[in-house]
Amino acid sequence: MNSKDSCRSELRIAIRQLSDRCLYSASKWAAEQLVGIEQDPAKFTPSNTRFQRGSSSIRRKYRTHEVTATPVAGVSYVATPVMEEDEAVDGDFYLLAKSYFDCREYRRAAHVLRDQSGRKSLFLRCYALYLAGEKRKEEEMIELEGPLGKGDVVNRELVPLERELSELRKNAMIDPFGLYVYGLVLKQKGNENLARTVLVESVNSYPWNWTAWSELQSLCTTIDILNSLNLNSHWMKDFFLASAYQELRMHNECLSKYEYLQGTFGYSNYIQAQVAKAQYSLREFDQVEAIFEELLRTDPYRVEDMDMYSNVLYAKECSAALSYLAHRVFMTDKYRPESCCIIGNYYSLKGQHEKSVIYFRRALKLNKNYLSAWTLMGHEFVEMKNTPAAVDAYRRAVDIDPCDYRAWYGLGQAYEMMGMPLYALHYFKKSVFLQPKDSRLWIAMAHCYETDQLRMLDLAIKCYKRAADCNDREAIALHQLAKLHVELGRPEEAAFYYQKDLERMESEERDGPNMVEALSYLATFCKAKKRFEEAEVYCTRLLDYTGPERETAKNLLRGMRSTQSSLPLMDVEHFPPNSL
Repeated sequence: MNSKDSCRSELRIAIRQLSDRCLYSASKWAAEQLVGIEQDPAKFTPSNTRFQRGSSSIRRKYRTHEVTATPVAGVSYVATPVMEEDEAVDGDFYLLAKSYFDCREYRRAAHVLRDQSGRKSLFLRCYALYLAGEKRKEEEMIELEGPLGKGDVVNRELVPLERELSELRKNAMIDPFGLYVYGLVLKQKGNENLARTVLVESVNSYPWNWTAWSELQSLCTTIDILNSLNLNSHWMKDFFLASAYQELRMHNECLSKYEYLQGTFGYSNYIQAQVAKAQYSLREFDQVEAIFEELLRTDPYRVEDMDMYSNVLYAKECSAALSYLAHRVFMTDKYRPESCCIIGNYYSLKGQHEKSVIYFRRALKLNKNYLSAWTLMGHEFVEMKNTPAAVDAYRRAVDIDPCDYRAWYGLGQAYEMMGMPLYALHYFKKSVFLQPKDSRLWIAMAHCYETDQLRMLDLAIKCYKRAADCNDREAIALHQLAKLHVELGRPEEAAFYYQKDLERMESEERDGPNMVEALSYLATFCKAKKRFEEAEVYCTRLLDYTGPERETAKNLLRGMRSTQSSLPLMDVEHFPPNSL
């Protein structure tokens, strides 16, 4: 049996087992990967040959980083025994409890299974109690402080569940699904080290439960923690590592791992969406847009991850495309946090910030921990000059995810608007630590150092240099470096950066005040250094402009004629307006 057949066989069994235990999100994920495996050529029909992303030019179009080619055999694989079910032990009570569970009657489901000894029954009873506690916690938070409020309420089922599951683990009477619930409980109680150990035991015993991998990933906040995990070599581990690399902002490693997985899962929409996420973090918006367009063609009712697509359309100011996407998700499922964020982005692009905030609040009513909505709502409050509300929104975002550099950057912007550069600098430093290759963050820090309260110009220069090294797409850093060196009385350094900025503007075919400023300074500098031929070139280019810079160029040329008799005589008053 080859690698693809093995993966296909395992996933089919896992889908049934996960669904049978009410782990529906894990079952859905497994089913998507099952369909993502390439079918046998003999089974290709016009209905299932949409496009071969695993081997076609479409995949190559998305790839922007060279990676090692996928081995012919496919992904790494170590055989893991599939759990055997004991239907006789669980019996009819389990079916009744599962029916109650599906109807969200969690305590009723747990009560039915109170005397059942089967491992499936044990898992479902504990999982139902955990979810019942979570449901009650959510209700208490709303009752105490409103739908968007924070409360100190806790899941009251955690303590008895921890006691019971700990004893079962000691006596080796718990299966991988029970370990998953135990890991959830430990994570909620803040015992992260033991939670990681328990979740590793769970995924090593039963690697097909993606929800367990996801919980484990949330506990891997550094690469050292990730590398310390003692994980079995299985193709599910590759999915986990790719996702973990993405969260740790190791985007090139993430792309490489997903490219490797495409050797087997060449049709996976999930992998394509994750590739888009990594490229979004690298600000490769054209590739991201192409991937999402393809995803919508193959999965037209997809809503998950589409809020990221709306962010790309917003950044590119594609109003018509964003309007179409907002209408599409509204008709598909308007009561999803992703849909609300997409509609909020649409209203924000139209400048209707109050309406935009309404939809971001709606997203948070549906999911109070939806990070993107908090951050985007903070941006809207900044646009509305409501800085206290913006600070609150950004703080909620960093409470949910302390690694969200956008929220830290937003806090810095808000405090900068309030004229508090030291506070702003603190938050900008946090954001740049998390995303050191984003030029915008370095430029924001430099602006803080330049403020009248700080005037730490040498540190500002260091920040601008880092921004210039990080592909400064806004073309700010080089010009600011030149201006700062002029202010500090360093003409050689100023001329160097004006020259670099001029070369960049010429290569990008830009024109404007920065071009005039660079030409004027370089003309004056070269004249002072008696490099008359270079100075004449810059002066001649300045004559193409109308305004005071034209007169400045004429005066410089007259001065050079008077100081260097060898310069050819010419009447600068008769230079044509476009001499180049």
